[in-house]
Amino acid sequence: MAVEITPLHPTLGAKVRGIDLNRPVAPEVFAEIEAAFHRCGVLVFPEQPLSDEQQLAFSCLFGPLEVNPNYAGAKMRLRPDIADISNLDAEGRVLARDDRRNLFNLGNQLWHTDSSFKHIPAKCSLLSARELPSPNPIGGGETEFADMRAAWDALPEARQRKLERLIVEHSIFRSRSQIGFADFNDEIFKQLPPVQQALVRHHRYSGRTSLYLASHASHIVGWPAEDGRKLIEELIAFATQPQFVYQHRWTIGDLVMWDNRCTMHRGRPYDDTQRRVLHRTTVSDYANTLEQEELVGSSAA
Repeated sequence: MAVEITPLHPTLGAKVRGIDLNRPVAPEVFAEIEAAFHRCGVLVFPEQPLSDEQQLAFSCLFGPLEVNPNYAGAKMRLRPDIADISNLDAEGRVLARDDRRNLFNLGNQLWHTDSSFKHIPAKCSLLSARELPSPNPIGGGETEFADMRAAWDALPEARQRKLERLIVEHSIFRSRSQIGFADFNDEIFKQLPPVQQALVRHHRYSGRTSLYLASHASHIVGWPAEDGRKLIEELIAFATQPQFVYQHRWTIGDLVMWDNRCTMHRGRPYDDTQRRVLHRTTVSDYANTLEQEELVGSSAA
């Protein structure tokens, strides 16, 4: 059966059928998938009931995997190279609403791009739906994706020129401060100091330009902090207008992957008294964004 790629949104997202990810992916098939990934930004693979090993094997085709820090300091349910996007503790029990792990995970409801707070941020993420709450007619638990390429294209040219060489400081502590979470262990402060990233990125494969924003973005380097935060908030609001956003409603067995270099995403609230289990693998990019954009040492003032 040939690979079938069907658009899901006018500017980003496609559904991929005709492939069984339980089996090794042939090089020519992977080439089709990779081309669609660069073109579409978000790929949805329905009906893919994967084991962790199968998810890891497919993810590794895109590059080296990240290892996840233990942000909340509690016993981890999964191995370190699989992020636990769930509401369960290490014994498989639903977390209490006031559990610090639940509080930390509320940050996933903010618009963000994965690992922009790391010196080398994420290239792509792959999220596999293993267990979901009972269907709710009004929805809940969706993941929304914003096309930062289309948002960039919609900006006036004069505005684009003013943004081109700006540098932004990112920190996991910035995003979590917005939801009132500050209960990090000392090791996380040592592992994840603030980092600088380019505000504007040029995708080396698609040739397109995009904004690079996130709730992790703290301020513009060389600007007064409040002025920089005002600009970041303004650009996030602009880039998340409905015409730039695809909303994915999950079905068990879905595997969704997205390009962190040119999209933002956020999770939506759900009934957290029911079990919800998704496993995420994250592929690292090859360098810091400033090195990629040749902005090291440039002035953002």
